[in-house]
Amino acid sequence: MKSYNRVMAGQQSVYSDRCYKEGFIGVDYGIREDLTGRLPDNWREFNKEFRPIYLEKHPGKSAIAAGLACGFTWTMSKGLKEGDVIITPNGSGRYRAGEITGPYYYVPDDILPHRRSITWYSDLFDRADMSEALQRSTNSTGTCCDITGYAEELEKLIGGRAVKPDIIVSDETVEDPSVFALEKHLEDFLVANWQYTDLGKNYDIYSEDGEVKGQQYPSDTGPIDILAVSKDQKEILIIELKRGRASDVVVGQIQRYMGYAMDELAEPHQTVRGVIIALEDDLKLRRALRAATNIDFYRYKVSFQLLKDS
Repeated sequence: MKSYNRVMAGQQSVYSDRCYKEGFIGVDYGIREDLTGRLPDNWREFNKEFRPIYLEKHPGKSAIAAGLACGFTWTMSKGLKEGDVIITPNGSGRYRAGEITGPYYYVPDDILPHRRSITWYSDLFDRADMSEALQRSTNSTGTCCDITGYAEELEKLIGGRAVKPDIIVSDETVEDPSVFALEKHLEDFLVANWQYTDLGKNYDIYSEDGEVKGQQYPSDTGPIDILAVSKDQKEILIIELKRGRASDVVVGQIQRYMGYAMDELAEPHQTVRGVIIALEDDLKLRRALRAATNIDFYRYKVSFQLLKDS
């Protein structure tokens, strides 16, 4: 089964035109060596070997940064398969799509040296034609994000038959799709207004070189909505957002993300804590949280007013 991914051609997709003209896509996270024959099927094995190498060459970087660098390098070089489809923004509100047609190869002393060959489709499509849910998914930070869940919509966009659905809710723990539609920008709003929240007093959303990297942070069990680090660097905070009412299922979900952070991201001096944010909870969730002392629950409130101009 082929997958669909949004892939950035460098930071802010600055190399989109060159990738199109020369028929490739690639990454550059400062791992300057040929990975041919060194790409295991499991990304954890790759990270285990290359994270120490990355950190040795970049002594100022954190384990979180090393995890991103190695994870995206492996995904581009090995995780994406021939026949998979990628879409890449061109920097002007449009996307170009193409199919991966070759294995990994390395081009030293050039941009995006860890590469895959791409057969690009001729037509572009507009970001404005995407559903709100797909637009949000393509906002994920990092080089690559899996958007296979929107395969049917993407095929229509690529084929020039944009059909914009009214509401898409892929999260089975959301009980009210109409509430989801009203609050679909919750995550972006929280990130933009982070400094004004209670959490913003003690934590910073993980950023690198001035760019937010902690929104939709990739893990081996799915993307983490928000990954933050305490201002004293002693604690990693995993935040899971639920638009509408949250059920007890979310406790297991956030614990998986926290386990990933404990195993793959936390430094020896760091602990991991979780936060669930939702419109409201229920008895099952409250009972589950009683036994999860390292997870907090926050309610959010949406206020909507009309003010007549006198």
